Amino acid sequence: MPTQPHSLTTSEAVHRAVEVCEIGEIDDRLGDLLARFEDADAPIRAIADVELWIDEVLEAIAPDWQNLSLPPDSSLAMARAVAVYLAFRRDEIDSEATTLLRLAARAEYHGVPPAPVRAWLGAAGVAV
Repeated sequence: MPTQPHSLTTSEAVHRAVEVCEIGEIDDRLGDLLARFEDADAPIRAIADVELWIDEVLEAIAPDWQNLSLPPDSSLAMARAVAVYLAFRRDEIDSEATTLLRLAARAEYHGVPPAPVRAWLGAAGVAV
């Protein structure tokens, strides 16, 4: 029986992040994010600065994604938060979607997500 968590690839982490963030209306930008990491087979823990790498991809997809002025921006912000969270907590990959969103939001925003993200999380049934 292995004692180490599965060597999660960046592609798997981003796929799971997009999967749990696809709520409500379809956001094509989440699909674009997934497509950009489709072949990222390196273990996510091997990426020196996973946050920067994901940020650069998000900038290419939606230059104002950090503005958080619209709910879709919150879905991108939370997809980033989940992927980064999974880089450090690979053992949470199979967690229920609401649990994963709650944990990632707490980690990303130190327990206090911005109002648009809180509203988006509330729509997803997540209490932070």
